[in-house]
Amino acid sequence: MSRLSRWRGALRSPWVWLLVAGALGGALWLWRSQAPQVDALQLQAQPLKRSLQFSARVQTPARVDIGSTLTGRVERVLVREGDVVKEGAPLVQLESAELRATLSQAEAALRQAQARSVSQQAVAKPSADAALLQAEASLQVAERELVRTRELLAAGFISPARLDEAQNHVDTARAQRDAARAQSQANRRDGPETANVEAQQQAARAAAEAARARLAQATLRAPAAGRVIVREVEPGQIVQAGKALLTLSIDGPTELLAQVDERFLGQLKVDQRARVLADAYPQQPFDARLVRLAPAIDAQRGAVEVRFAIDGAAPGFLREDMTLSIETITGERSAALVLPLRAVRSMATAGGEERATVLLLAEGRAVERSVKLGLRTLDQVEVTNGLAAGDTVLLDADLAPGTRVKPRWVDAAQALRATATGTSREGGGAMGSAMGAGR
Repeated sequence: MSRLSRWRGALRSPWVWLLVAGALGGALWLWRSQAPQVDALQLQAQPLKRSLQFSARVQTPARVDIGSTLTGRVERVLVREGDVVKEGAPLVQLESAELRATLSQAEAALRQAQARSVSQQAVAKPSADAALLQAEASLQVAERELVRTRELLAAGFISPARLDEAQNHVDTARAQRDAARAQSQANRRDGPETANVEAQQQAARAAAEAARARLAQATLRAPAAGRVIVREVEPGQIVQAGKALLTLSIDGPTELLAQVDERFLGQLKVDQRARVLADAYPQQPFDARLVRLAPAIDAQRGAVEVRFAIDGAAPGFLREDMTLSIETITGERSAALVLPLRAVRSMATAGGEERATVLLLAEGRAVERSVKLGLRTLDQVEVTNGLAAGDTVLLDADLAPGTRVKPRWVDAAQALRATATGTSREGGGAMGSAMGAGR
């Protein structure tokens, strides 16, 4: 039997074919076992929120430095740091004995001026009016006597000297009448004497008011309701005019002031809601609302000033300049196709849309697919076009397209949650998260 005949006989044997099939199966198993395992998830719609986190500090409407307008010695300090005061409440009392004496002297001078005014109206004016009436009567008598004297001189009964004497009497009476009239007019309400008395009274009143004002300046009072946050004065201390002794935080709507990286300006809008937390009181979060975006950027820090108003009454534990952590939602989707960022390959912006590529699993191989991206957070991104629910996405973006892989199935929600949790730990605090949060 020839060798060819023997081979043909062997090929007819089922054992040979079984051996060949086993060898091929083993080779296929060996080839597949060498394909890398890659995390893969089946895409499904789920909620997505994008937020910014950053630090802020408490700021009351105003701070007021309170100082003395006088130079003097402090007699009493009536408040301590942290005290809540009402408008007009006394805060610091300076020694005021000399000022009180000056006020008493000024008030006595005012009383004298007022007495002169009363006397001028009650005595001087009636006396001047009576003197005027008497002077006018005397002038009339002198004038009649002058007429009679002229008649007697014409009849030759008297000498010319008597006429001169009568004329002198008339002139004197007229001068006295004019003087009395001037005095009477001076004592009228619109007369110069009255004006002089009133001017003296006004000067005395102004001096008394000035003395009273200086005495009032010896007591430093709260210009508005608020809280004392700085005290730099003690009893017995000599204070100079203009030096701040106390600082008062004025009551009013408390605001939260934050400096946010200018890169995130496009995500911030007035009336956005925010959640606020104080590190010292982690169990007492509260809500706030964005009320103002600064019109200019701080060029040195590359940040924009953002102000938040507290919803309702401010928590009692807040203190001026206290540091807080704020989180505000800047974008939200109720149902979106969401991928971890590590699954996204190259990204670029074209025509106002962000595009990228991802790797899908198709027939055991990595296949590249172009997609459009939407809302993006620190760790996740929304896919708006190019994928559908149920697609299998490979999470290793560094694989070369066409590579044969074995999927290691990962639950989508678990994968996204693990990614977000890990990134939060890497953020390094509220401000660190904000500086790395999505575009």
